[in-house]
Amino acid sequence: MKPVLHAAVFSDTHSNNALMLETIRRTRPDIVIHLGDYERDAERIRSEFPDIALFNVSGNCDMFPSSPSADIVPLGPVKAFITHGHLYNVEWGDLSRLAYAAEEQGAKLALYGHTHRAENTDLGSIRVVNPGTAGRGRDLTWARIEVYENGGFTAEIVSL
Repeated sequence: MKPVLHAAVFSDTHSNNALMLETIRRTRPDIVIHLGDYERDAERIRSEFPDIALFNVSGNCDMFPSSPSADIVPLGPVKAFITHGHLYNVEWGDLSRLAYAAEEQGAKLALYGHTHRAENTDLGSIRVVNPGTAGRGRDLTWARIEVYENGGFTAEIVSL
């Protein structure tokens, strides 16, 4: 079965955009999601790829943010709850608040960043995905999400 939607998810770029932008250029996703740190990196995506839908949230390093701290993103038949994660205590390894917030919104996916550590796991009925860091760290990664017409989806952590 061929996916009906391909999303590329990035987080924690911290102004180190080159690999992220090259990945978007190479993969041409239908949707790009940027999970914060820094909002101006999302603006760079918007200016370089105006034909690709972009959703973004602010992170803990975004001073005077203009983006929401959390949002719901429609990925075809699947809803994704997106947030940077710092307001859900993800740095302590407990993802239950994040999963509960997603579940409350009717989402099947909870996408977050902040920890700079990639994660792809199920927590109850919610798939929790952290794309890791695309900008700072030893292992630079992003997440590829493919959504199918029947509401199924796959999430994969990919090295940059």
